[in-house]
Amino acid sequence: MSKIKAWEFICLFLVVCLLSACSSKEEQLQQSITQSMQQAEKELIELKKALEQGQIRNATLLKEYQKVLQQQRPELSQISSLIAQDATAQGPLYTGLANRLTDIKNRPETAPSEETLVRLDVLREAMKPNLFGDALTDPLNMLADMSNGTLARVGAISQSAEGAGVGNQLVGNPNYGQWQTNNDGMSFWQWYGMYRLLGDVFDAVEYGSWSKRRKYSYYNDYGRYRYSSPKQIKAQKTLETRTRQSYQRQGKQFTSPYAKKRSGASGLSRSSYTPVSSRSSYATTSSYSKNGSGTLRNSSSRTSRGVSRGK
Repeated sequence: MSKIKAWEFICLFLVVCLLSACSSKEEQLQQSITQSMQQAEKELIELKKALEQGQIRNATLLKEYQKVLQQQRPELSQISSLIAQDATAQGPLYTGLANRLTDIKNRPETAPSEETLVRLDVLREAMKPNLFGDALTDPLNMLADMSNGTLARVGAISQSAEGAGVGNQLVGNPNYGQWQTNNDGMSFWQWYGMYRLLGDVFDAVEYGSWSKRRKYSYYNDYGRYRYSSPKQIKAQKTLETRTRQSYQRQGKQFTSPYAKKRSGASGLSRSSYTPVSSRSSYATTSSYSKNGSGTLRNSSSRTSRGVSRGK
């Protein structure tokens, strides 16, 4: 009888130790989430200050591009001013980060999860001034392309080297619009709110054609996993799968817009070439991926530099 009681005591002791360890691990995770959340809030404020104080070069350059284009092509002044908002905390790129942080803070959880920690890690990377500056190359290059060669592209090969046509670098970026599918099953790019003005400059963009022929953009080739929420990444994957299945039924070949990185990125910060960080194996199953960013490679020698250099 005493032996049975001894074994019962040992088992009970082991269970208590196990529960204590689990509780301790959960507490540590919650503490890490709380600390990371606090840091993210501070870093978002620091990013705003950096924009306001002109400490991010590409933000300053974006304002300069807007002024040049306004003088050169006054008919595009409203659109250029709209795009130049990304040099401020009122632009969709910054507000997109702020909204993602708010979503994480307001997300109901019965227990702390490693997923939340990974989301905060990725978000905090996107808040780094050097990475945010790299992301600004897309609106910069939009203005450069609209200048008919007066303004040079930044962080990408020149327009003449890439080929004819305006780059339309913001297509596919959920901070500016979304893909909408019509009754025929075809998906077209729809700009958000005031960005609908860009529809007056660019032709309608159909997902399948864009997917096959899209040109280089920082977001689609390097920044997608940092400057999208998991929900947005999931929507992109769903659309890609649905379109591929539709093409297969029609006997047509579909090319993923993310199958390979377009050439031409140069002059970006080293951080843009490194994979999205992760704390654990969660990243292999989550909406984020270790392959979300590019790998380090040699820069192209054909990159345009300077405010005004032409094609």
